[in-house]
Amino acid sequence: MNINWDLVWSSLGPLLTGAIAGTIPLALASFSLGLLLALLVALMRLSRNRVVSAVARIYISVIRGTPLLVQLFVIFYGLPSVGITISPWPSAIIAFSLNVGGYAAEVIRAAILSVPKGQWEAGHTIGMSRRQTLVRIILPQAARVSVPPLSNTFISLVKDTSLASLILVTELFRVAQQVAAFSQEFMLLYLEAAVIYWIICLVLASGQSALEKRLDRYVAH
Repeated sequence: MNINWDLVWSSLGPLLTGAIAGTIPLALASFSLGLLLALLVALMRLSRNRVVSAVARIYISVIRGTPLLVQLFVIFYGLPSVGITISPWPSAIIAFSLNVGGYAAEVIRAAILSVPKGQWEAGHTIGMSRRQTLVRIILPQAARVSVPPLSNTFISLVKDTSLASLILVTELFRVAQQVAAFSQEFMLLYLEAAVIYWIICLVLASGQSALEKRLDRYVAH
């Protein structure tokens, strides 16, 4: 295979622009919203109210039991049939956020349950309410436990944003498709996009390690 280096270098700029202006913002926005949703759903799962807990269980079951691509298509292509039209970017963010919420909720719930019950009692002893204990004592410790799986979720999300190209969102893989269609160098452009995804994931993995060390001080020993 003869590599067209001129094409590699000339396409690098557009691909990086697609990653910086499309892939990364899409992943960050979706993960941030998904994480807030996950925390809410996790607390609902831990609720003593059976109805509230059941609603959370159903949501998690639906999200984890259906493909992300189907969820994305339902929102972008399916909702217009019932009179709800959402543009590509918001559709992608909604779909990815809902997906992250379903998976991350169980991670957060497990992390909260992993904190020793004595920590709850300690908060109560010094006069904290249950909410204050949760926010000031439990969640910081749970954060350290949940960092590795949540980081993996984020890394997976970065790669999953490539699915947004199927609903016309301009991101890294969409740009690669456009350049490949013009140059007919499909293998070369797709491999180049794959390398950029890989580098992004390597950077995120390094950030994960740094964050784990920073949060280690919150762990009760």
